[in-house]
Amino acid sequence: MNNFMNKDFLLDTETAKRLFHDYCENLPICDYHCHLSPKEIYENKSPKDISELWLKGDHYKWRAMRSCGISEDYCTGGITGKEQFEKFAYTLQYAIGNPLYHWAHIELQKYFGINTPLSAKTADEIYERANKAIADGDFRPQSLIMKSNVKVVCTTDDPADDLKYHKLLKEADDFDCSVLPTFRPEKALNINSDGFGNYMKELEKASNIKINSVDDVIAALEKRADYFDEIGCRVSDHSFDYVPFSPASDAAVEAAFQKAINGQCVSREETDAYKTKVLLALGEKYYNLGWAMEIHIGAMRNNNTAMFNKKGADIGFDSVGDDCIAYPLSRFLDALNVKGRLPKTILFNLNNKDNIVLATMLGNFQGTEAESKIQFGPAWWFLDTMDGMTEQMKALGNLGILGKFIGMETDSRSFTSYGRHDYFRRIMCRLIGRWVEDGWYADDEELLKEIVCGISYNNAMKYFNF
Repeated sequence: MNNFMNKDFLLDTETAKRLFHDYCENLPICDYHCHLSPKEIYENKSPKDISELWLKGDHYKWRAMRSCGISEDYCTGGITGKEQFEKFAYTLQYAIGNPLYHWAHIELQKYFGINTPLSAKTADEIYERANKAIADGDFRPQSLIMKSNVKVVCTTDDPADDLKYHKLLKEADDFDCSVLPTFRPEKALNINSDGFGNYMKELEKASNIKINSVDDVIAALEKRADYFDEIGCRVSDHSFDYVPFSPASDAAVEAAFQKAINGQCVSREETDAYKTKVLLALGEKYYNLGWAMEIHIGAMRNNNTAMFNKKGADIGFDSVGDDCIAYPLSRFLDALNVKGRLPKTILFNLNNKDNIVLATMLGNFQGTEAESKIQFGPAWWFLDTMDGMTEQMKALGNLGILGKFIGMETDSRSFTSYGRHDYFRRIMCRLIGRWVEDGWYADDEELLKEIVCGISYNNAMKYFNF
């Protein structure tokens, strides 16, 4: 029996151990997609305890706690940090097979030097030890980022954001990490949202362009993209329940926009037509700027109406959708490609039924602008598991070029979540190590080093031109 989460955790062949420990373990991190707050990074405040560090805003943990019948007060309410931590520890002991169990223990080892398994009976001891480490050490955001050897952080930002904190962080002393914005125009695309009209006023103010038409929306977004580019942005992000590709006449799109801006309801068809026109314009803009375009597909959000009305969005009541994505995605990418304006694109699926769809879609639209210009994004959110990551890499290996994969992104709001990169690298080395020892790939040390270092860090840095 292996010791609990020891230094060779998940590394079940000698080749895997060699690849991880000799090459991957200490490489820097390029976190090209996350939800960290640039304001919190800049203000650089130490957490008061491990509960604030771990449980504030972490809907992964809240979902697990709810599944153990724990009251909402312990998730999003006002319970004390110690009580909240005890409930999480109680939950974690039952999370066998859940990546939360591994992530939590990797973080305890990496940041706190604690190797004791967390459970209800060890909760108080670990709470005190972790809090002593916080009190005696440096757990401020900038310090945690540097301790994790993160060289690039790409936050997720609205086009109307002034990017004040990104600019301030450029001048921060003794902080060796580039914190760059990501252009996420979700509010400008969600024509069917109740707040769409109000958001147009925000975009007007930020862009100094009066918005009376769809063309004005596009002009305002393009102007903001230029501003983001000046601050260092190299990537955009879009999240869709399904791929909304439905071309329509300019007149029809304009009519839909006028309805929405005046507070009238718009249909799904009208919404998709508007999104299609704006997305195609943005895709061309991204190409001209040399950016990459991230497309996250498949989240079915805010399923629990009662909790949404009570607590709002992004608190753990989302799940996986099952729409068909192949045809509309193909037509969207092709529409940009026909014009010679398809940007570097990263495709993320949230439903593993779409692994083969995306892994084969890549080959339709590759180009010379970058190696593996069209990328199959890493296993994301509900697929960010041992099986999910393995199956994503196997699909890409089977049907594409795994050696040019840009690897892991954190997709997190937590400053200690960089342990997930350790987890990913171990799983990647485990998979490749097995292939080598099974005789499926040559035991060529130079090439293997290039591949695992590329997937861990180098490919992303090159792909995004960081």
